[in-house]
Amino acid sequence: MKVLANFDRVTSDNLRDSVKSKLTFKGHLHTYRFCDDVWTFVIKDVNIKFDDNETVNVDRFKIVACNSKKAGEV
Repeated sequence: MKVLANFDRVTSDNLRDSVKSKLTFKGHLHTYRFCDDVWTFVIKDVNIKFDDNETVNVDRFKIVACNSKKAGEV
């Protein structure tokens, strides 16, 4: 569990500090869930546009998002 917690923290810090790329996407929301402080979105027929104007079309796009703070933290 310590390894997983450290991995999550380090990955989050590096993504926040090192990655400057952005993308936009458009599609049809197929499914969404909220369970145990985790949001899950499944989007169908998605058009993804990167900040360098490259475009990618995919059949299914899944987003999993959770709170970056531990329970009880402010």
